[in-house]
Parts: sequence; C-alpha cells; structure tokens
Amino acid sequence: MNFSNMITVIGAHAEGEVGRVITGGVLPPSGESLYDQAMYLWRNMDGFRKFLLYEPRGGAFVHANLIVPPKSPKADAGFIIMEAEDYPSMSGSNCICVATVLLETGMLKMHEPQTKLTLETPGGLVDVVADCEAGRCKRVKLTNVASYAALLDAEIDVPDIGKLKVDVGFGGAFFALVEATQFGFALDGSEARALVELGEKIKAAANAQLTVKHPDFPDPEFNQIAFTEFILPVEKVDGVKTGRNTVVISPGKLDRSPCGTGTSARLAVMHVKGEIAVGEEFVSHSVIGSSFDAKVERETTLSDDTAAIHPSIAGRGWITGFHNYVLDPEDPWPEGYTLSDTWYRALD
Repeated sequence: MNFSNMITVIGAHAEGEVGRVITGGVLPPSGESLYDQAMYLWRNMDGFRKFLLYEPRGGAFVHANLIVPPKSPKADAGFIIMEAEDYPSMSGSNCICVATVLLETGMLKMHEPQTKLTLETPGGLVDVVADCEAGRCKRVKLTNVASYAALLDAEIDVPDIGKLKVDVGFGGAFFALVEATQFGFALDGSEARALVELGEKIKAAANAQLTVKHPDFPDPEFNQIAFTEFILPVEKVDGVKTGRNTVVISPGKLDRSPCGTGTSARLAVMHVKGEIAVGEEFVSHSVIGSSFDAKVERETTLSDDTAAIHPSIAGRGWITGFHNYVLDPEDPWPEGYTLSDTWYRALD
C-alpha cells in the first residue's frame, strides 16, 4: 500500500487530559525559534494538525505534541503543542505527557530515582523533575514559563448573561477567570455541556471587549484570550490551599485535568491579589477529580518589567498506546473533518 503520510504517535494522558506525542514521520518546521516554528506550522502547515486532531484520526478531546530538536543549548528536547483551534505556547498537561513519553520510551535517558530535564517550548524553557521507579515516571514536576495577571476585575457584557467581571491571567496562554458560584456551578462532570456553552460565550465577549498583549510575543494569533476558566473559592484542606477549576477549550470541551497553564494563570492572579505567597502550596482539582500539586516557586518580571511568577505544577502521565497514522492518497478527507454533534462547533 502506498501512503502519502505515515506519522508515528505515542498516546498519553496527564491526569485525564489527552496529549499525544509525535515521534516520527515529519521534519521540524522552519523557524529560528520554537515560537517561530509554531507560527510557521499555524500559517503554512496547519493541515498537518488537522490530519492528526480532526476525525477520523482524532477527536475534540485530542491534543498533540510535535517533538523537535531544541534551539537552546540548555534544553534536552523541544516540543510544539497543537490543540483543536490553535498552537498554545505552553501546556502543563502536554508537558507532563511529553516528559513521560521521552523517558519511558528511552528517547531521553532515565535516571532513578529522579531525572532532571529542560524542555523547550514556544513559550520558553521549562525545567522538569521526574520521580522515576522501575522504568516508570511516577510523578512529573515542571516549573512553568513566567505567568502573570494581565487584567484584574475587567468588566465585559456577555449576550444573554449581562455584565460580568473577569480576571485575565497568563500561564502560557491567556485565561479569563470567572467565579463559578455566581452561575450555581459546582464544577461537576454533569455540568459539562452547560459549562462549555457559557464558557464559549464568555470567551467571545472577552476577546471582543478586552485587549491583551504579551510583551515578548507580538503575533496577533497569540494575543487573544484562549480559554475561559471557571473557578470555585479557595479552601484549606489539611492546612493546604485547595481550589477546583475547569477550563473550557474551544471549540467546546472541558479540560479533563486541572489544566497546568490554567492553574498557573490562577496562581499569578492570586499572587498579585495577595492570596498566595512564594513557596506556598496549592492543590488544583479538575472536573473529573484529578489533581495537580502547584506552588509559586519564585517571582520574576517580563521584558517590560511587568511583575510575574514562575509557578510549578506536578502530576502524573500515562502512556496509552503506540500508533502509526497514515493517509491513503485516495482518501477524500486528507485533513479530516469535524461535526457539531461532538465538537460543539464544527471547525473549518
């Protein structure tokens, strides 16, 4: 059989969120940096993302990560994140999947009881510490890129809802943080459809009415609010601050994990508001009951002197399968397809 493409992919998830890892069958895209490479994919090779993420090979729940050689001499490997609509500069759950795959398959050497790595993302370098035993990653901790509060108590007008205040935090992408209790949500799995419908309305309104701009990433594709994050009030459990959240990922699904970049954005907002200190622990819970252990590791500043933090996120990833995805040259849907029955909103 003559196939136009044959892509090697290792299936994985981190605390419930799928993050497949592309290990073969595609050359690194053009670009001087991983950020440039991600932009090149977005603008010139987006059919590759659709080929893997859209049906019949993917689904609304699928993310993928392209392993590429690092540009920085400090990094052990690089990866570019691909999601249903875009290319985030960083993702915590995807980073955990990538580290797990690299170590458990031997692409990078595992050291027991602990392996230290530096991974390069379009958003910058991420330090990783993996607790390892018997050839397995038992826990992966990453120290995220600089995260910050972009907007506090910003008012938006949401159709059918009215005026609403949101905080906007950056943790690798921009998140509109919304208190869930005002809508009666408990952030339970049974509320998934209602959360998605409201979250997409809030995101659209926020992008239409608010302006965000990261000082180090000029492209308009990047400078937009990518997600709505619903949060419940912080509680103390056994003396540790704990919070429940869920992130709506366009075109309309909930992050199954507590969302590493979303948790980072929340910590950045909390830190600016004086609600969490450097070194203080925070446990972030997801809509399916999985959790990340998080912490504000240290303060920093962005290139324009905006105050920021480096948060850490820790959880576990699992490999789910080994796949070769192919394209038959006679397949009439080389880039796949989406329908609103499962995608909430069909994509082009």
